[in-house]
Amino acid sequence: MLNEYIPTNVSSPGEILEEELQVREMTQADLARRMGRPLKTINEIIQGKTAIKSDTALQLERVLGIPASLWNNLESQYRDSLARNQESQQLQKGHTWLKNFPLRAMIKRGWVAEAEDKIEQMRLMLQFFSVASVELWHLRYDEPIAAFRRPNAGAANQAAVAAWLRQGEIQAQQISCVPYNAGAFQKALSHIRELTTTPFEESRSELVRSCAAVGVAVVFVKELPQTGVCGATRWLTSHKVLIQLSYRYMTEDNLWYTFFHEAGHILLHRGQNLFLEGDKGNSDKQVEAEADQFAANVLIRQAVWSSFVQAQGYSSKAGIEIFARKMGIAPGIIVGRLQHEGLLQYRYYNDLKRKLTWQPETAKSESAVA
Repeated sequence: MLNEYIPTNVSSPGEILEEELQVREMTQADLARRMGRPLKTINEIIQGKTAIKSDTALQLERVLGIPASLWNNLESQYRDSLARNQESQQLQKGHTWLKNFPLRAMIKRGWVAEAEDKIEQMRLMLQFFSVASVELWHLRYDEPIAAFRRPNAGAANQAAVAAWLRQGEIQAQQISCVPYNAGAFQKALSHIRELTTTPFEESRSELVRSCAAVGVAVVFVKELPQTGVCGATRWLTSHKVLIQLSYRYMTEDNLWYTFFHEAGHILLHRGQNLFLEGDKGNSDKQVEAEADQFAANVLIRQAVWSSFVQAQGYSSKAGIEIFARKMGIAPGIIVGRLQHEGLLQYRYYNDLKRKLTWQPETAKSESAVA
């Protein structure tokens, strides 16, 4: 489709009809009488004001001996050309929209193809977002993303965030999920929690499979410049949920905490459509606090955590590792929480926080549901 040749200017069927009449030394009035049509209709067809319909094409075939299929094709190509030219004029007016996107990064990742000119690039971008116009793009993406803020760094690049979200939708479409089941998802979290003890590269596919088996599509889309997103959650349909993770900060503790935070949104806040998590979360502090508490309790129950903190079990690396084995989770998650709560300076024990290695977006190969 991208390599298909589409002419920018196509002759109207009326021009070709006029040439045929000249060759045959036939007047418009004579053709009108032979077809049983008003002269005005023939004149408007020649001027391109009136389209050649199927019955008219059949009459032209009988009178001129030129197949009706040819007239129909000429008419279709001409109207398509008019529509494309009109669209190009509209796109030309809104070409500044394209400048908002990190286009180089999107092309490099293979999200969109690179076009020879800005108008065609805008068409490809609209196809990527699956919308018909720039106006419809704003209608779909402005409001939900406008609420997303990064307090430490100001507002995110709305267009870049929208592109990141859209790529997540595309990948989620490749994941086959059973209908969402809240009870089954809650139970699956216990198994998923155990996956934190192994390197994420080894447990990633199992995470995707386990969630797909309860109606949740988990995708990984590396963050784009000027987005600052850690993750997102939204309902794609009434029976399919999406958790999108960005690998932000490239450490397992942040990724796992973000996953369980998003899981909290799914189980606690079903009535709301989109949650975007950045450096400090969304603007709705209460909702974010509830998801934070959910993630913390799934990983380590509050009473157990309080006892660990009061006993200062984190005063040594060995103490953290012993507590992690007892809890059945990765020690890096404990280090990350201690640092987040200000109990441990960020320069300590970072060797317990495993670094992530980015893997290409291979949702399809990870999506099998038993």
